[in-house]
Amino acid sequence: MEYISINPLGKIGNFKRTVEVKKEMQFYTSEEFLKFIKPAKELAETGTIQDSGFYIFFMISYYTGTRKGETNALRWCDIKDDEMCITRSVAQKLKGVDRVTARSSVRNIQIPMPLKKALEEHKSKREQLDGFSEECLVCGFDRALRDTSIQNRNLSYAKQAGVKTIRIHDFRHSHASLLANNGINIQEIARRLGHSNIEITLNIYSHLYPKEQERALEVLNKIK
Repeated sequence: MEYISINPLGKIGNFKRTVEVKKEMQFYTSEEFLKFIKPAKELAETGTIQDSGFYIFFMISYYTGTRKGETNALRWCDIKDDEMCITRSVAQKLKGVDRVTARSSVRNIQIPMPLKKALEEHKSKREQLDGFSEECLVCGFDRALRDTSIQNRNLSYAKQAGVKTIRIHDFRHSHASLLANNGINIQEIARRLGHSNIEITLNIYSHLYPKEQERALEVLNKIK
């Protein structure tokens, strides 16, 4: 909130709670996400340009695993040659303008075809607006989408689709879960998520690899 000029804990470092309370991780399967995104897509096709922005937000979140702030900070100039370059994040403040910070883990993410098609259609609409440029935000145009509005859309789409409601951050978990359950190695998942080291990814998603021990044993059993 910036009530104080410095963080006093910066001098002594972080400390951990003796009892760690973790929120349950939830995620959408590919089938659930397609149900969820259907009403968002229909509204984007028939509604306002803002409706299209929310549709794109959830498409990017699921297909790339970007954080909310990273998705909101994405500009059109960050998308080139079928890749999305994640360089910034935006944090919303209660008062004043949003704070944009550079990401410590700059990364390029390949764009899958469903998302590429949606981005092309969305951009064709945005290009018709006055003031459009490659510096404009992909989802929010000249201002990031509001957190409360994103959550309201999340609740609305889930209700219309008849699927469970998950948190915004769980779309990131959904991306990782989808890749893990289809045999993508943990190192590539860590790269796509922008984790500073693979240990972070393992601590969060190692439970998604329950059959890896069995596979390792099978390989070793063949050595005779």
